[in-house]
Amino acid sequence: MTRASRPRGRTTLRNWKSATVLLVAGGLLALPACSSSDKTNAETGKPSAAPKSPSATTTSDPTKAAQDEAIAAYEAYWREMEKLYADPTGRKAHLDRYAASAALKNAEADAKRAHTHGRIYTGRVALTDQTVIRADAEGEIPNATVSSCLDISKWQTIDAETKKPVSLPANRLTKYLIVSTVEKYPGGWRVTSDEPQGKSC
Repeated sequence: MTRASRPRGRTTLRNWKSATVLLVAGGLLALPACSSSDKTNAETGKPSAAPKSPSATTTSDPTKAAQDEAIAAYEAYWREMEKLYADPTGRKAHLDRYAASAALKNAEADAKRAHTHGRIYTGRVALTDQTVIRADAEGEIPNATVSSCLDISKWQTIDAETKKPVSLPANRLTKYLIVSTVEKYPGGWRVTSDEPQGKSC
C-alpha cells in the first residue's frame, strides 16, 4: 500500500467538529503530533533519534521500541501543539514534523479558527497515564494506538489583543481520555488521529 492510498485515520473533519463542540463550549477549540522524527538505520534496523525529538529507550524488542517511540512522539506532538496555538502568525510551530493526515489538517484548521476569533492559548498541556493499547512494529506501516489522560486545565485561553484570560464555563471538561493513532513515516513517527473519548480521567 502506498502512502498516498492509505486511509487518513479514523478521525475525520466531522469527528473533529463533534469533538470541537465539547471544547468550544468550554472555551477551547481543538484537541490537537509530534513525531520523534526517528529514522531507521538501514544496516541495523534500529531507530536513531533525530534532533528536536525525545530519545526512545534502546531495546532489542521491536514491539517495545515501537511503544516507546510512539509515546515519545505523542509527547513531542503536544509540545509543538502548544507553540501552534500560542502563535497567531503560525511561524513558530512545525507541526508537520510530528503530525500527518487528519490530525495535522484538523489541528491547523482549529488553531487558525481560534486565532481568527482573537484567541491564543498559553501554558502547558499535561499528559498522564499514557498506555499503548495496541502496537504493530513489523507490519508494512509500523503503528501504535496510544491512550492518554489529557489535562488542559493549565492551558489558558487568552484574548490576543488584551492579553487577558478569557472567561470560561466552570463546568467545562479539562481532563479527559483521548485515544490517538501514531504511525511510522519515512521521516519518523507521526500522530495521524486524535480522538477524545468524551469522559473524564
